[in-house]
Amino acid sequence: FRRVLFRSRSSDLVRQPSMDKFDVALYDGRWYEHAFHDYTQFSDVYDTTLDIELSADGTRWLDDFALRGPSPKAAPASWEKSPVANGAHYFLYGKLNPEEKGVLQESGFGVTFPNYIVDVQKDAETGAYTEAIQFQCLERGGVRIFEGINFLSRDATMSDAKMQAMHLRAKAAGMYEYGASPEQMHYVPHVPPGAPAIENNWQQAWRAIKVPELLALIESSTHSMFEDTSLMDK
Repeated sequence: FRRVLFRSRSSDLVRQPSMDKFDVALYDGRWYEHAFHDYTQFSDVYDTTLDIELSADGTRWLDDFALRGPSPKAAPASWEKSPVANGAHYFLYGKLNPEEKGVLQESGFGVTFPNYIVDVQKDAETGAYTEAIQFQCLERGGVRIFEGINFLSRDATMSDAKMQAMHLRAKAAGMYEYGASPEQMHYVPHVPPGAPAIENNWQQAWRAIKVPELLALIESSTHSMFEDTSLMDK
């Protein structure tokens, strides 16, 4: 994978020209995941978001990866009974490479892996980032054991035309062989922002055994660790 990646950079593939003046400060905040290629991620999740929180010095980030599951389409008879029907959070730490824009080492789920932001799109008037493509790859002993691709947007909805354009940019980046083609990606439905929480007897039962409190405890402890910079280098 490393040989392919470095060769692609030299020919303006993988890392696209849109990254030449990448400003990580503009990457902060919420992103909606609209499509992904990742065999480790449950394909029936929905309403997936990434909330990126930069450290004060801009050298690290905390990625609050939130999702719900299973989706109503995947489990029409039981989705409302899930303990994560109203969402669950997983946290990843990222250490940015100051010498390479959009490149970081991210840690989560028990592993550390390179995460490459390979393309961003800007709002023509404000300059804010509106769409992004991320690419992860993990190699051990010369064998590629993991690859992940994320199509992200600042909006909870995405038109077919915009999705097609993202696929074309991923193809131009040489990512189809790693799973970025339409037939190799999962598409993520989203609920409208501000939609009410799911409420039923099952959700009351989860609250009775303190599942929400446990999830909140995990979140608060993660933020505390992130804010203590001394722990990030251990």
